[in-house]
Amino acid sequence: MENSGLTQQKSPNHYRLTPEIVADLWSKTYNTEGKPDWSHILPYYDENIYFRDTVQELRGMVEFKAMTERLTKRSKDLKMNILRVVGEGETIFLEWEMTISFKKNPSSVVYGSSRLTLNEAGKIIAQRDYYDLWGDIFDNIPRFGKAYRRFMKRKFG
Repeated sequence: MENSGLTQQKSPNHYRLTPEIVADLWSKTYNTEGKPDWSHILPYYDENIYFRDTVQELRGMVEFKAMTERLTKRSKDLKMNILRVVGEGETIFLEWEMTISFKKNPSSVVYGSSRLTLNEAGKIIAQRDYYDLWGDIFDNIPRFGKAYRRFMKRKFG
């Protein structure tokens, strides 16, 4: 049974996310005139959310909300372009480009992807974000970006 694009499960309070809904939610989260706003998406996360990215690993809604608040406070402007979203079973993958402007630095584009794992109630129980934070930011610093890429290629390429 369909209800505003959400697949109804068990009761009206339990919804299963689909790739289409995730694409819509993520687009609204990061494209709200500069500052990101997670208020409409947080209800889709389980209270026991496990989140990990290049910078941090955290557990629980309290820590997750604190992380979203830090990012909002730290960034002058944040936009996300959702390139594609696919899903199978309990897993949804997003490919994205995030443009972030920090208070004293030029805008940087960070290229990445997110893997969302849904629980039996259809809520996000785990999120793993994959991106090269430093490389993508360093690329936007004159002379330093090229030196960083030469170093990485020499040491790891």
